Amino acid sequence: MRKMEFKMERPGLLKAGQKITVTEGELPSNYYYVIDPALAMSANIPFRNRLTSREGVVTDVVENARGFYVTAEFDEAEVE
Repeated sequence: MRKMEFKMERPGLLKAGQKITVTEGELPSNYYYVIDPALAMSANIPFRNRLTSREGVVTDVVENARGFYVTAEFDEAEVE
């Protein structure tokens, strides 16, 4: 399983155990992922660490001083 973190701007949009799909965006030197329909967004991911699965499951939602963060698991190998 591969875990990824996403930034969510408002509380209550996602909860642990929820199935999600992601859309991939491409920048000049990175990819980024958005949980559909635009609920949360990942950090920039280098090309070599591209996510191959588009479906996952939310494992955790955490609030800290910087906002709300969603951790999701995808059925693929971890990347270093």
